[in-house]
Amino acid sequence: MLEQLGINAKKAAENLAVVTSEKKNKVLEEIAKALVENTNKIIEANKIDLENGKNAGLNQGLLDRLMLNADRIKGMADGCMQVRDLDDPCGKILETVERPNGLLIKKVSCPIGVVGIIYESRPNVTADAAVLCLKSSNAVILRGGKEAINSNIAISDVMRSAIKKAGLDENCVQLVQDISRESSNELMKMKNYLDCLIPRGSKGLIKAVVENSTVPVIETGSGNCHIYVDETADVNMAADIIFNAKTQRIGVCNACESLVIHRGIIEKALPVIKNRLDEKNVEIRGDEGARAVCPDIKQATEEDFGTEYLDYIISVKTVDSLDDAINHINKYSTGHSEAIITENQENAEAFMKRIDSSSVYHNASTRFTDGGEFGLGAEIGISTQKLHARGPMGLRELTTTKYLIFGNGQVR
Repeated sequence: MLEQLGINAKKAAENLAVVTSEKKNKVLEEIAKALVENTNKIIEANKIDLENGKNAGLNQGLLDRLMLNADRIKGMADGCMQVRDLDDPCGKILETVERPNGLLIKKVSCPIGVVGIIYESRPNVTADAAVLCLKSSNAVILRGGKEAINSNIAISDVMRSAIKKAGLDENCVQLVQDISRESSNELMKMKNYLDCLIPRGSKGLIKAVVENSTVPVIETGSGNCHIYVDETADVNMAADIIFNAKTQRIGVCNACESLVIHRGIIEKALPVIKNRLDEKNVEIRGDEGARAVCPDIKQATEEDFGTEYLDYIISVKTVDSLDDAINHINKYSTGHSEAIITENQENAEAFMKRIDSSSVYHNASTRFTDGGEFGLGAEIGISTQKLHARGPMGLRELTTTKYLIFGNGQVR
């Protein structure tokens, strides 16, 4: 079955390579319209997944990732229209060189080809990934997790019908409906059909794909995101930012999981931060320095400092200097998003240069690490690796390059 999906995708990718920007934009309009018109159908399918998730004991953060409502479906449609309005990333002339022998060489952007995506309990990925791949002229094979299978089938059916209605091959978007481990493993080995594979989900899923895939992988990482409260921080600003970064949505990879606080400000800052987090009953796990200021918080273990909770839990580490903060964060970070809260511009610049993560903030919430918030439309994922893409991956990151060489009879 998967081999047939691969054959279909290869053919669809060849056809997509010559589709005009205007045609692709029309398809995206049809998808956006269809998503909204089929809101009730998608929500009914999602209710089955939510009920199954509750029965399976999924925590609140994972259920939040799984849940769809009218607003979230409209957000998917809005993201589709935002991508429609972006420039087509394909066919751009990046460099032009004329050689002494008269050869004219042009380096141009072009689709990757067939993209595979393995993801877990976030059904919005089904729409976001398909839309980005379509606009960048890539065919896509989607393989979601069992938690969201009914939602994913509903969304993909709606999109495929819209694509066909707009006059394109609906096989440019395909969903693997077999949710067994074998189908995931088989997809990782489809190097004859897939040009790249992108995993989105838990640390375990990403590790399994990176270690077992024979298809080139773009690694999207888990998010143990840190906020460092420097000695000169505005305490109220810090509390507001941390409250947003931790509690606005707990089940997302750009939520803050770890606090690092300078010893010179912790007595002033931690009680204010704790009061805000108490509004959402966030459990704080701190080291001895933090517990000396707020004795009622729990004792942190070494494991806590490296944990992506996806829950109403946060760790606190006390440090004596900016250097200590940077060293701690670089040790425990997953390379996703980190922030410094400070009024010291020199410290901010040093932090932003030395922190080895894809997105580094000064006086702002880590929750902004997102394709839409960065002006990329939807996102295919947030890459925590360094080749070939890093950070939120939009249209440009779904292209590669080729050289076009024009001659008039030259031989070497």
